[in-house]
Amino acid sequence: MQIDLTPEQQEFVRQAIESGRFERPEDVVQAAMTLWVDRERRRAEILTAVDIARASIRSGESIEINQESMRALAEDIKISAVLPRDSGPEITPTSS
Repeated sequence: MQIDLTPEQQEFVRQAIESGRFERPEDVVQAAMTLWVDRERRRAEILTAVDIARASIRSGESIEINQESMRALAEDIKISAVLPRDSGPEITPTSS
């Protein structure tokens, strides 16, 4: 695959190689692609969360966001941070 870069992009790649940050143009493009793929994955996750929220609102499961509900949410978060997470059944040692 051949990719054409703008003169500005070519200069950016050249400077990245001259500075020693990258060895080859391919390394620069690969780093850029990695960032883009990560960003697109996050974007897809956000869009999925928005779709879930919209469906929740349509079904009447939404809650009103105000100072009181935000305080309650913050309190729930504090409590869940202190309480141990459910890690399955508790195992109690027995003496033999």
